[in-house]
This record gives sequence, C-alpha cells and structure tokens, in this order.
Amino acid sequence: MTKNKNNKGIWNNRIKKNVSSLFQKVGNSIDIDKKLYKEDIKGSIVHVEMLFRQKIISFKIKNKIIYGLNKIEKEILKNKFIYNIKYEDIHMNIEKRLFQIIGEEAGYVHTARSRNDQVITDFKMWITSATKEINKNLDKIIKTILTISEKNIETIMPGFTHLKNAQAISFAHYLMAYIEMFNRDKKRFSNNLESLSENPLGVAALTGTSFNIDRNFTTKKLGFKRPTNNSLDTVADRDFVLDFLYSVSVCSMHISRISEELIIWNSDGFNLINLSDKIVTGSSIMPQKKNPDLLEFLRGKTGSTYGNLFSMLTILKGLPISYFKDLQDDKEIVFKSNETLNNCITILNEVLKNLSPNKKKMLDLANSGYITATDLADYLVKNHSMPFRKAYQITTAVVNYAEKKKKKLNELSIDELKKIEPKLSVEVLKVFDLKNSVNSKKSYGGTSFDNIKKMIIKYKKA
Repeated sequence: MTKNKNNKGIWNNRIKKNVSSLFQKVGNSIDIDKKLYKEDIKGSIVHVEMLFRQKIISFKIKNKIIYGLNKIEKEILKNKFIYNIKYEDIHMNIEKRLFQIIGEEAGYVHTARSRNDQVITDFKMWITSATKEINKNLDKIIKTILTISEKNIETIMPGFTHLKNAQAISFAHYLMAYIEMFNRDKKRFSNNLESLSENPLGVAALTGTSFNIDRNFTTKKLGFKRPTNNSLDTVADRDFVLDFLYSVSVCSMHISRISEELIIWNSDGFNLINLSDKIVTGSSIMPQKKNPDLLEFLRGKTGSTYGNLFSMLTILKGLPISYFKDLQDDKEIVFKSNETLNNCITILNEVLKNLSPNKKKMLDLANSGYITATDLADYLVKNHSMPFRKAYQITTAVVNYAEKKKKKLNELSIDELKKIEPKLSVEVLKVFDLKNSVNSKKSYGGTSFDNIKKMIIKYKKA
C-alpha cells in the first residue's frame, strides 16, 4: 500500500489543530451518505474520462484512477471497505482510499470539480433511481387492487359522504378510486425526473471552472439530459429534494387515507371487510381482540414523511445562495422518507392481498339509509319532465313517509307512492333496486358494471 501525506484530513495544511471529537462527530456524514457510493464512483469515472478527452489528464492517469475506483467498488460490495469518520463523507472516503491504492496520481480525480457539484450530482442520480423504484412498487399495489376489483365488480355497497350512506356503488369502483390516486402519485414522481435530468457536474464550488471541461459529455454519460445553466443556483438548489419529499408526502397521504378507510370498514360498527390473521395483532389483556395494527402503522407513518418535508423547507427558507453546512441534512431526510414510503407500499400491498369483503354486510348496509332516493328524483326528472328541485322535494316527501312508516323505499307500494305523486306508475318501483341503481350510473367514470370493466381494461393497458 502506498504511503503518502494525503492520508491526512483534506484540509490539515490549512487547519493546523486537530478537529475536536465533538466537531468530528457532528461534521461527519459517512454513516448516512455511504448509500451514494455507486453514484459517486460512476460520477468520478465519467469525470476522469472527460478530463482525458479534454487533454487535462493523461491516458495513463485516467486508467489508473478508473482501475482504483473499480477496485474500491468491489471492496464496498464485498464489505471489505473501511469507512473512516475522519474523512467526513463517502466522497472523501473513496478519494482517500484511491490514494492508498494508486498513490499521488489519485489527486487528479478532483481536478475541475468540487464536492459541491460532486455531491449534488451523486444525489440527483440516487433520487432518480429511487423515484423509478417507487413507481415500480406503486404498480404492484395497482395490480393488487385490480385483482380484487375484477372479483368484485358486482359486489354492491353503500358509497358514503360524511360517513353516512349516500348512494349505491360497486366495491370494485370504490377500490379503483385509489388506483387514480396512486396513478397521480406515479405521474407526480415521473414529473420530478425532468428537474432531476439537469447535470450539476462541472459547476465546481460555485463559479464554474477555468479548465476546458466538456459538460455535455458528462451529461450524456451519466444519463442526464442537459447541464445546469447557472453555477450558483446549481450549488444552492435543493428544489429537486423538495419535489421528491412532497411527492412522498402526498403518496403517504393516499396510503393513510385508504388505511383509515379499511380501519373503519373493519371496525365492528361497519364490519364490511375481514382481515386475515396474517395481518392483525392481538391484545395483551383482551383475548378476543384482532386489531388492524398494520393499517394504523401506515396511517401514523404519514406524520414522519410530512415532518421530513417541513424540515427541508425550514432548512432552505433562511439560506442565501451557494453552499452551507445546513444542506448536509438533505440526504438523511430523503433516505428516511424513501425507506418509509417503500416500506409502507410493501405493507399496504400485503394488507390488500389479505382482506376480503363481507358481501352480505355490504349489501345489507346498502339497503339501509334510503340510498336510492336520488334515483327516484332522477326518474321524476327524466320521465315526468320535472325540474330537479321539484323532483327533490317530492322525493324528500317520499323519504319522510317511509321513515315515518319504518319502511325501506323498496318496501313502499305503488299506492303509497301515488298518494305523494299521482303521476307515478308501477314502473317506478325498479328504481329502488340496488343493482339497477348502480348500473344506471353510465356516465364516463361512473359506477356501472360496464364502466368498471372498461376501466379495468384501460388500467391493465396502462
């Protein structure tokens, strides 16, 4: 192993005294940012390839550096790499190890770049990969919901407003509302890829560099679309972090909403779904309990993803342009949010695979609460050329009468109905049938069985 002065801390020639143990503990981030090793090594290899192409370093030096970087990656993959907190972060740990492997020529690796542009480049590449992975995981949830929906197109339940029975709806249609939410999440994450596609490498510390570098070359080789336009903004920019954290927060919110829905449906008061023993827990004192703890876990984790977003917003709100140590927290915040969201997506997918609808209870509940009242009002408008507000008032009178007689709407006779509205004929009775009610909602996006089948085909194609 080559021995050289570069095994000291990077700024020992300027900072004469040893760093205090407290500052060393606070200042180093190696335990967090070592996740970026692949991106860092890839970025460094492309950087030195560019330096060689631009005749800034020799062919021999380029090859030695690339050899050393590839060896370091193998060491990391085999868990043989030793991380040293003295070198602060993954970037300097890799560089210092490179000195140990190839000697003084390792010093060329940092020509025409700073850790400022190096870190942002690595981080953008990592978030790009993480974003694509999240979208793949969201696809798994969407596929699971589609599988359940296909089996429950004709499973009728009440749709709710204010948690009160509103109108009859298909259980499949209810679940597929969440496909729309998760598809929006996928689109939101995908849209972020545009801002992630600008290459920071080459802006150096904050002003650019006097070396004749080729930022278009590194842009293409690293998978970016274009180089960033302003060196100051590049170093200071963490909008791409906020975009990612916001997208994670919204997706977490959607997971929380479906979790809350399933908690309510699983409650003894509703009893609309059953949860497999695989995904419930018991009580330490009450032998009969089966608790939806996983769903409550998902609901609770949304708070931490919100907190991470607000933390980053708060860090950025007071920062002037360029780099400050405050920004070091961005990676820990992003890594935590990413891990939390992926865990939650996996858990939700497992929960969905292990629930079943209580079809009888759903139908019974749908038969209560006069949920075909709107169908009667619509019938009066369509068949008796009646203004909707007048039809609404007549229907209200019918509901009041049924409530007084303690009858459901489908239990009323035609004679009882004609006492309220003489124009009605026996044909009106079919509007109180729940299946007819659901299938009458044929407008695009409605809950009719045919619409649902078409949407399932559309989702599968997408």
